[in-house]
Amino acid sequence: MSFFNSLEKKSIKFETPFSHWELNQPLTDGQINEIVNADIANPTEHNLNYDGTRAIDGGEGKFREGISDGGKALKFRCFITKENSNEFPNLLDFIKELQSKKTHKKISDLIGKDLSNSYVRVEIICDRKGFWLKPHCDIKEKLISCLLFVNKSNESEDLGTDFYDSNLKKVKTLPYRDNYGYFFSSGPNTWHGMEKKEIVKERRCLQVNYVTFKTDWKVD
Repeated sequence: MSFFNSLEKKSIKFETPFSHWELNQPLTDGQINEIVNADIANPTEHNLNYDGTRAIDGGEGKFREGISDGGKALKFRCFITKENSNEFPNLLDFIKELQSKKTHKKISDLIGKDLSNSYVRVEIICDRKGFWLKPHCDIKEKLISCLLFVNKSNESEDLGTDFYDSNLKKVKTLPYRDNYGYFFSSGPNTWHGMEKKEIVKERRCLQVNYVTFKTDWKVD
């Protein structure tokens, strides 16, 4: 229960520029290894440029509402599903931990939002040179947004997520530290993104959401 233990004992709440929690050591070594070794295509090798969204091969970056895999960008994205979960046994344990009533109730109590009828969505991310993410607020279907960093390439800590105030002025950069991360409950002023910065090799992360639309992983 590494994630739950991090929630209980290794999390810190911040209120600026909006309520969020930073997490220390939320992942096990086995989970980290699966994130590091996941095979994710490099867009630059396919003559594709990042456009400030994650839907790099699906036209404009507008979210395809209700599509749990994020749309056409699947070959450049690695969502953990029942179909591929045998490749990620440690991350399957992580998903089961997120599904457990103990975990989702703990998060519900922290954020003041009921997660008892939600679904878990987990994606391994590998951002390469040229990646950036325009300031945005997440869709209402995302009940919580969580990003867990895996920095095994000695990348700069400045590669963490940037948080903005309601005037889109950057207020804070979350440190891109190994086995570190954050979560918050989506809302109208939870502006976040990542400005254009130098990624030397890669920026690996695990994106975690509790969502209202159906995925393979309904909470218990």
